[in-house]
Amino acid sequence: QVQLVESGGGLVQAGGPLRLSCVASGRTAGGYVMGWFRQAPGKQRELVATIDSGYSTNAADSVKGRFILSRDNAKNTVYLQMNSLKPEDTAVYYCVADLYYGGRNPNQYRYWGQGTQVTVSS
Repeated sequence: QVQLVESGGGLVQAGGPLRLSCVASGRTAGGYVMGWFRQAPGKQRELVATIDSGYSTNAADSVKGRFILSRDNAKNTVYLQMNSLKPEDTAVYYCVADLYYGGRNPNQYRYWGQGTQVTVSS
């Protein structure tokens, strides 16, 4: 069992930065693929980015060049540095984890955090 606890959401002006953190606890959490999905009002959950224990990343085209995903395996923590934020980035951001990379399908990720709200004002 893996528990995920997110932090760092909030309100930011367009163009500004924000950093999200997610701490994983539980046996072998350090070996899991971890990452972030987001869900805006009225929209489906979409993949933001994932990173595996070897630091290989996958990211949505909409965030490439603006968001940076990193992890500290010693701390079982992933960080999502979000730069040049846009109003369309407004969503609830969910930390996810699973043994394997599940692509863009949220159903492929077994463990989810409670979500943290990110609001970008124009």
